[in-house]
Amino acid sequence: MMANIFIVEDDISLRVLYEKALNMKGYQVIASAKNGKEAIEMFKKFHQKPDVIIMDHRMPLKNGLQVTKEMLEIDKSLKIIFISADQTIREEALSMGVINFTDKPCSVQKLYRNIEDALRVPKIY
Repeated sequence: MMANIFIVEDDISLRVLYEKALNMKGYQVIASAKNGKEAIEMFKKFHQKPDVIIMDHRMPLKNGLQVTKEMLEIDKSLKIIFISADQTIREEALSMGVINFTDKPCSVQKLYRNIEDALRVPKIY
């Protein structure tokens, strides 16, 4: 299945790595944002919402939890995967409806598994 992915990550080297890895696997990266504010602005302009969003937590302007909250207020059916080094927000992120929370750094295989798992979760409307 060709899934559309939106990457929200302030580290450019990780953004590039994710994009390359996802493209190799046949996923389509529809956009990537370098901070939380940009992520919200881009998200609101999407004609087609992404199938999966990869979210970092520690970012300039708005953090991952703030961005997740705003996005889920717009669309409850979003499938958001957190990849963050900040373990202190794991429970809060999961209680908000985040599908998966993975430690950073994360292997490409783990990234693929998380996306496949997220795609199997039925959408809530």
